[in-house]
Amino acid sequence: MNDIKYTKAKVDAGASYIVTQMFFDNKSYFNYVDLCRQEGVDVPIIPGLKILNSKNHAHSVPKNFFIDIPSDLVAEMDKAKPEHVAEIGVEWTFKQVEELLNKNVPAIHFYIMQDSKPVNMLMKKLGI
Repeated sequence: MNDIKYTKAKVDAGASYIVTQMFFDNKSYFNYVDLCRQEGVDVPIIPGLKILNSKNHAHSVPKNFFIDIPSDLVAEMDKAKPEHVAEIGVEWTFKQVEELLNKNVPAIHFYIMQDSKPVNMLMKKLGI
């Protein structure tokens, strides 16, 4: 609940939009938005997504950013050949983006760590 309190304080101080921390389960985003709305946060809340493109990221991102990655995504990446891991990450994010766009999110922010190729792959898949 502290996250919501700090978000509200930022909006009260003049923030005109919010970008979320990266997440891999859209339920987390929708829950966060609902909680913010209940507390009177009425600015756009932009979902922040990261495409996992290495097995290492599947294990280091949760530790470094204190977030959860769905176990089925991690398991799929762990059993994949290294050359297919980025495709798995792109496909996972593609499904997230489809759902978010269908729910009329205001925009989507992509977190990129040293490699824009997965985002380029995603944009092609989305037809953008």
